[in-house]
Amino acid sequence: MSETDNGADPRTARPSRTAGSLRTAGSLRTPPPAPPAPPAPPTRRGVLAAGAGAGTAALLGITGAATTAKAAQAAAAPAPAAPTAPADLAPYASYWFPDSLPHGAPGPGITWRSLKQWTPESDQDLAYNTATVPLAPRFTPVPPNPGARGGQARISSLVSFGPTARNHSQGSATADHYALTHWAYLDELVFWGGSSGEGLVLAPNAPVVDAAHRNGVPVLGNVFLPPVAYGGDLQWTRDLVQRDPLGRFPIAEKLVLVARTYGFDGWFVNAETDGGDSSLAARMREFLRALRAAGAPYGLRITWYDAMNSTGRVGWQGALNQLNQEFFEDRAGRVADSMFVDFRWTRQTLASSGALADRLGRSRHELWAALDVESGGWDSGVRWDAIIPRDRAHVVSFGFYRPEWTRNHLTDRSPGAFHGADDRFWTGESLDPAHPAPEGTWRAPATAVADRSTVTALPFACAFNTGHGERWFEDGEVTSDTPWNHLGLQDRLPGRRWAVETAGARPSVTLDFAKAWRGGSSLLVSGGLSAPAVVGLHCTRLPLTGSAALELVHATEAGAVTVEVGVATREPAAPGDPVPYTWLRTRAPGSGRGAWRTSRIGLSALAGKTAYGLAIRITAQGNRAVSWRLGALSVRDDTARRRPAAPGALTVDASAQQDGKASVRLSWRRAAGPVRHYELYRLLPDGTRRFLGGTCGTALYLPAVTRAGREPAAAFEVRAVDELYAASAPAGTKLPWV
Repeated sequence: MSETDNGADPRTARPSRTAGSLRTAGSLRTPPPAPPAPPAPPTRRGVLAAGAGAGTAALLGITGAATTAKAAQAAAAPAPAAPTAPADLAPYASYWFPDSLPHGAPGPGITWRSLKQWTPESDQDLAYNTATVPLAPRFTPVPPNPGARGGQARISSLVSFGPTARNHSQGSATADHYALTHWAYLDELVFWGGSSGEGLVLAPNAPVVDAAHRNGVPVLGNVFLPPVAYGGDLQWTRDLVQRDPLGRFPIAEKLVLVARTYGFDGWFVNAETDGGDSSLAARMREFLRALRAAGAPYGLRITWYDAMNSTGRVGWQGALNQLNQEFFEDRAGRVADSMFVDFRWTRQTLASSGALADRLGRSRHELWAALDVESGGWDSGVRWDAIIPRDRAHVVSFGFYRPEWTRNHLTDRSPGAFHGADDRFWTGESLDPAHPAPEGTWRAPATAVADRSTVTALPFACAFNTGHGERWFEDGEVTSDTPWNHLGLQDRLPGRRWAVETAGARPSVTLDFAKAWRGGSSLLVSGGLSAPAVVGLHCTRLPLTGSAALELVHATEAGAVTVEVGVATREPAAPGDPVPYTWLRTRAPGSGRGAWRTSRIGLSALAGKTAYGLAIRITAQGNRAVSWRLGALSVRDDTARRRPAAPGALTVDASAQQDGKASVRLSWRRAAGPVRHYELYRLLPDGTRRFLGGTCGTALYLPAVTRAGREPAAAFEVRAVDELYAASAPAGTKLPWV
């Protein structure tokens, strides 16, 4: 994606680019390496135009990541192992070239692969990259902000969660991670990346897909054909759209197979390699149609980026128009499910694009107007009224390019600092979607787009775990002091952060990482309460029975408070109206200061009704400032519960040892019945258990297991965990030390 040639017809004008318009800290690697260019100020879409390779690694602070265990870098000698580190067996997110590979040899830690040659059976990392959480259905509640609308503009988000190469399959041992939690406003997530020196086709890693699916958000892999100036080769475009002797598109069939096998939802196709002709453009359109037809039985979707057009040349239109329409809708019908409209759009081109979509019988909200927030975040200059005017219907939808700015721009990248910035980006400066600050240059999504929720069935539980943390807690106790991230372990968090109603001073409401009941974080409400404060939590559609019960795990750390639980049995009459809660009081505290306690409230009085929302109301006793923490919330049928079935056959599949340390690949058989995720522990010689990691799949990689004293073998166990966080009996195995 380039900035130049606004509206140019490539039939008469060849696009001109400057290196500055394409290059930022996220520029691609090109083989062989070129001398570094003079530094240029960050401009729009550097990585979108040039891939998310080496520069993304720099942004993420990744230094010296290990090479893959496949020894596929036969042409590139591996770096010497550190003296105390075992050989690397780490699995990484998959990436490929369509068919032919670049000339020369890949850089360190990079593996060149042909998608045409890929098969599930040959994929050594498949078990680590397969998502298992199905895409959840979701509903749109009445918004808390009167300006937020359902059924109009939607939001796509192009996110680079890590570098193209060496992007860990299952999280890593750091809390410094883009732990996206504002899924309620997203309609689609694109796993952005790719470069000419690494690979052009990216499959999203399983934690991202599992977290998104739990919240009802489809995830797309990325097909990136880069500009010639950044290593693009038109042969890769021809490889992508090649036909076999029977007239089929083999790469389209492989793309469908990858998405089905890995468990994600489709592809974002970005063809920016110039030099084609109308024949190649026609072949691309036929390829897209074949890809969509092959994926339709499985619900796969395609988003097309406004770059190549019907001439076969690359000429970014900033619009849906006659030059690119055939990649969206042609005479035979739908070609792509949506189009990402290039950044050069204007008020006029978006209006005409929406009108053309109407004439084609398509929704104008299937067009994403690109918004570059990579460099400026909420300070980015956006012509909001061209997309989502306040005084009339939304014109089109919009797409954020690189909203992980909320993490990348920070000096303090602790989890708490990141979520503070991310909440401001999505909710607005007031940090309250129901009470927005006076509007400045930033129009937060929560003030324009209705939130959505997937909480529709019992049992439901939330421990306010964001998918990363400085340590791991179970039942309020630390069972690992190692920082971690794994989005697949993230809870379904409240979508409205944070809707607070009070007649007095508004308390601070945050996700806090100092203490948790389970996972890495909890909900902290603090400040001086001069009046009761209502904190809205989840929007729900929970059918309540005579045996339904609600349970809170909470702790009062300062002051004295009365806590009530709100259950709404109907929705507000209109957007912005207060939620009509029925209030149920918890019992008075019966434990010491700061200690976790459990409050159970029967809901039999509401039997036969539907819970439309959940909230808590905190009333201070006296004038002291308060600090109150919510560790877990659950709604369940309070009948006899059984532990989930245990997984089977925990097995060490591969290991490498050196100087009392081991890297280990483990797998197990899936437990019978419903499972939320699995947790793996180390059993130490003193009888304690140490949390090592979790996953929604049935395989886990451990990068560094250290021998405990002179123990003869490292003992492991894995347990299945259900939706209420009950754990099964363990399956165990041992790794003898050598």
